[in-house]
Amino acid sequence: MGVGGKFWELLKPYARREGFDFLRDKKVAIDLSFWIVQHETAIKNRARNPHLRLTFFRTINLFSKFGAFPVFVLDGTPSPLKSQARIARFFRFSGIDTSTSTGVEEGVSKERNSAFSKCVDDCVELLELLGMPVLKANGEAEALCAQLNKDGHVDACITADSDAFLFGATCVIKCLRPNSKEPFECYNMSDIEAGLGVKRKHLIAISLLVGNDHDLNGVQGIGLDKALRFVQRFSEDEILNRLYEIGKGDVLLFQDRVRYVDDVIPCSDESSPKPRQSHCSFCGHPGSKTAHSKFSCEYCVTANSVGCLKKSQRFQCNCLSCDKVRKEKDQKKHENWWIKVCNMIAVESNFPNDEIIEMYMGNNHRMFTEDGSLLAWGDPKTELVVDFLAYHQSWQRSFVRQRILPMLSTMYLREMARNPNKTLLVGQYEFHSIQRVKIRYGHQSYVVKWKKAISGELSCAVPVERSNMQEEECTEVDDEPVDLLDDSIDPQIHVDGCCILTDESPALVCLAFPKEVVKFIQEKELKEMKRRKTSTIKSEGSSEMSELSKPQGVQLSITEFYRSTKIQSQAKPGEDLAKLSYNPGDGSSKQKRKVSSPNLSKAVRRRLFFG
Repeated sequence: MGVGGKFWELLKPYARREGFDFLRDKKVAIDLSFWIVQHETAIKNRARNPHLRLTFFRTINLFSKFGAFPVFVLDGTPSPLKSQARIARFFRFSGIDTSTSTGVEEGVSKERNSAFSKCVDDCVELLELLGMPVLKANGEAEALCAQLNKDGHVDACITADSDAFLFGATCVIKCLRPNSKEPFECYNMSDIEAGLGVKRKHLIAISLLVGNDHDLNGVQGIGLDKALRFVQRFSEDEILNRLYEIGKGDVLLFQDRVRYVDDVIPCSDESSPKPRQSHCSFCGHPGSKTAHSKFSCEYCVTANSVGCLKKSQRFQCNCLSCDKVRKEKDQKKHENWWIKVCNMIAVESNFPNDEIIEMYMGNNHRMFTEDGSLLAWGDPKTELVVDFLAYHQSWQRSFVRQRILPMLSTMYLREMARNPNKTLLVGQYEFHSIQRVKIRYGHQSYVVKWKKAISGELSCAVPVERSNMQEEECTEVDDEPVDLLDDSIDPQIHVDGCCILTDESPALVCLAFPKEVVKFIQEKELKEMKRRKTSTIKSEGSSEMSELSKPQGVQLSITEFYRSTKIQSQAKPGEDLAKLSYNPGDGSSKQKRKVSSPNLSKAVRRRLFFG
């Protein structure tokens, strides 16, 4: 949840849509509870252990597809305030009367239910087998994620709890939409500061006013808009001190800073505007209606200067006296609103809560070394992962090995970029060639071919079947709607005999095998030049053939043909009409067509035309 009052909607205008490479070679802290809670929607589909299923595929794709270094963070023991708020939220949504129910005792922390804890333990075991670092916070997981982000150990946080900003996070990824060109919905604290004019302590003050995970109620009568308007009046250094003053009931002391209308000392200058004078009921300007009926006032301009113009329905006079009255009313309205908000805050007992403020401002969510040595990524224990998922998910072992191979190939390429002496991928395959460039949702990747090696020599008993798609050197566009963070995607590998094809990052392949990338680009440019040359020759040949095969005239219908023939025969002067008459002895079709009359039936004309 985080901050109450639809806080994410307030931040929505300042969200950024980031592309596939946003997390490339970056460290990202993930609130594991956030992922597990999302698995509840998959339970409705009766999936087997959805928490393990989605955690496995999301981790694989974050590491291999997006090139990130994920760090998973677990919730620790919740604070007593969080436990009380959790029970209160349960009663609120269940419709149970809290007056007759036994809540959490003061100062007692309540752990999560056993079913949720079992899901967390299963995911932690799987992540450790995959070689991912898993940290446990002292309290809230989003607090530790924010601390890692603030201290520079990670570059971003993945969580849906908006109070991560209150704990000091600078970059929060709320949503991942992999079926788009910009899959990450990212919120930067710098954008929020520039757009709303509020900083971290302002956000803490807003959470105290509207409610948060540790105090669901907040201040009665104050919503998100009112709280934002209130905190914007103060700087970051004084906002919390002012809340302490108002909460203690020192409203009168605080009101000394507000300028009232009654306290305005009138100016003795004769040029100062006098109190509001009478206005004409016809035009609405200063003066009387009788005087304005004879001559127009200085504010009304008419053609004949006789009489004023009738005021419109929403007329507003802009004279000095009216303008002053409006400003005084607005000032009084603002001051009354200000006093009302202060009175709402003063009524609350124990406001603001020191424990909540210290929790948000603290930096003891987990102890770290300065070099961040706890954040270490190891090699996955492939066979143990296969056994684990075969037992819990009843998956085929070959299926698990196929799905984990993208992670292994990514690790292999990273190691090759650092140490070119690394021999084989998973001890069996070696780099062969780059097949083509593949584009999915505007993101480019190389389709890399690996060949199986035995005793250092390449051997392939079965030739690789090359489909038209694999032979294609031009760019492939795939618009199929897939989920890159779930197992519904097309596998990143294609096994064919003793060869496999994987989708890899072009930058990573270039670092690992620079010579092969240069060779691939040169071959691609050469084939493109040949293709263009061939297409040019074909286009020139087709144009010549079209000129030769172009008909000399337009074929006419039977009626138009006889009509045109008749006109041509009549247009020749001096020609013997007897030659154009019908000769019974001549059976030629030409003579028949010349003497054919348009009055003949269609069948007769057809027989005459075709002989």
